[in-house]
Amino acid sequence: MDAAPVTRTRLPRAERMEQTLTAAHALFAERGFTAVTMDDVAAAVGVTKPLLYNYFGNKERLYLACLEQSANALVSTVVDAVAAADRPADALGDGIRAFFDFVEQDRSSWAVLFDETLPANGEIADQVAQYREQILDAVASASLQQFPADRREQVRVETEALSTAILGAVEALTRWWLRTEAIPAHYAAELLIATIQPGLRQVSELPDTTAGEPNP
Repeated sequence: MDAAPVTRTRLPRAERMEQTLTAAHALFAERGFTAVTMDDVAAAVGVTKPLLYNYFGNKERLYLACLEQSANALVSTVVDAVAAADRPADALGDGIRAFFDFVEQDRSSWAVLFDETLPANGEIADQVAQYREQILDAVASASLQQFPADRREQVRVETEALSTAILGAVEALTRWWLRTEAIPAHYAAELLIATIQPGLRQVSELPDTTAGEPNP
């Protein structure tokens, strides 16, 4: 007796695109941008490569769609944590904790956003830089709260420099933690906070170098 023909379900376009994004996101997170091809994604989804190009245009556009999901989730997590801090002095620590909690719960999003194989130039690089700038702004805002209110405008440039260093430390420690898992994620966050906050307090207590300067 002949086998019954296989009936292929035709999904609505929006549902198929969502299915494609889920599969592509998993592949990019596992292998990195450079190693994944459109053939790989098409095979994972069970569609033809021309259909994939029809949906997204090219691999870069597909990656950007995956990147948007990951970045928006991380940025909103950190920004919301900073904004919801009970005290201004707690904002930076809360943001760092939120960052590590997010990575622990959603490693694939971290892998997509901080993929070391991404091109150094072009639209993807520009978009990644924009998302990181949003996180940096949240860190800078939280760092600025460590200073007396009457000095915040005077130390804004220094705070931006420190915030860049802090974000770099967060990323570096996150990579180390993902590679080793030698300590719990929450302990890694507390270790970094305990290292950073005394330094910020010392900076906030430095004398105001602009005080008493004559007006030009």
